[in-house]
Amino acid sequence: MTTDQTLFVATSDLAGQLRGRSVPAAAAESVLRRGVGWVPADLAITAFGTIAPNVFGSTGDLKLMPDASTLIEIPARGDDPAVSLVLADQTEPDGTPWACCPRTFARRALDDLRAATGLEVTASFEHEFMVDGLPPTAPFSFARHRSVEPFGSELVALLAQTGLQPENWLPEYGADQFEITLEPAPGLVAADRAVLVKELVRDLARRHGRSVTFAPLTHPDGSGNGVHVHLSLQTADGTPALYDAGAEAGLSDIGRRFAAGILAHARALLAFTAPSPVSYLRLTPHRWSAGGVFLAERNREALLRICPTSTVGGGDPSRQYNLEFRAADATANPWLVLGLLVRAGLAGITGDHPDPTIWPETVTEAELAGVPLLPKDLVEALDDLRADEVVTGWLDPALLDTHLAVKRAEFDAVAELDDVERCARFADVY
Repeated sequence: MTTDQTLFVATSDLAGQLRGRSVPAAAAESVLRRGVGWVPADLAITAFGTIAPNVFGSTGDLKLMPDASTLIEIPARGDDPAVSLVLADQTEPDGTPWACCPRTFARRALDDLRAATGLEVTASFEHEFMVDGLPPTAPFSFARHRSVEPFGSELVALLAQTGLQPENWLPEYGADQFEITLEPAPGLVAADRAVLVKELVRDLARRHGRSVTFAPLTHPDGSGNGVHVHLSLQTADGTPALYDAGAEAGLSDIGRRFAAGILAHARALLAFTAPSPVSYLRLTPHRWSAGGVFLAERNREALLRICPTSTVGGGDPSRQYNLEFRAADATANPWLVLGLLVRAGLAGITGDHPDPTIWPETVTEAELAGVPLLPKDLVEALDDLRADEVVTGWLDPALLDTHLAVKRAEFDAVAELDDVERCARFADVY
């Protein structure tokens, strides 16, 4: 760090927004060791910046304790100085874990999966977003790819420079839509990168004089922006655990049970993975988002999709094999998304759930007519969360109560708006 640089110590809240505090470079070494102050009620800040009614009130104190392994350096550009950004755990003042910290929740879920099964998680979060003010271009076209330069090339270079390991940068289907994917990484690292990538995209776009949004929908009739979460499992020695060449669709027994747990608790999970009122305008059939609670091979209407593998160029299917959870978006906290998917998968492995049907790629819409539906709106998802005693049992009561209060406050804030206005409001925030 240079002497004129600041260090921003950050966490991600229940609205999926990065919040934190900055310190001058001279204090960075001390802060990396001792943290900075934080407040429990900050967890109750809504997407719109208000504080929802909460159990913490004006009392209590916390620390943001940085994890130096997450530190990235954003270089200077033009009149904008360089800045360092580091992710932090929310802890008690003495440094012990705080029961409501989303990052701690993810870490403990991964630890419990490892302790119970010996399995490790590899994950990747794929983000879609819109760039404002571009000339009209065709979906997936080279013209769209070039229309956003030099922002696009600088973004890929920045992600590589900061260690986020970009995998694909592509023009997407929706108007002015792009997608950035990162290489698979160990579970917590992948969730950390999902927190960081949105801020790097927004910050670089601003410095290019552009505006971007990760909102689930910018217009009710438009294409949606999702966050697709890819998950695979490995044993401690790195042996892939999801793949079994002799099993139906190549999904191993432990993989089927992992999937069964996610499907069994899906409706409650959506209160965290798709936690905005506009999320449910996107999660409808024929949008290639998620049309129902089912597991299928290579089907983009499935809540859980078995992704394709290939032997081209010596590819090993067992190391490519993964499950894609398709009902998440950027209004969610990535740490909570990962932690809850892992908890649900672990419940499937250790519990007694019926084997899920694995629908083939050739399945018809008529054949899927009986699969369970997703919640129709945020209110229904929150009701499903309250009713699922298994999922609520994974969460500290204060974390659960605060999440419910924040989401209710966000719903109430746009309740009098029509769908077009709701989409516009969230597009501005995200």
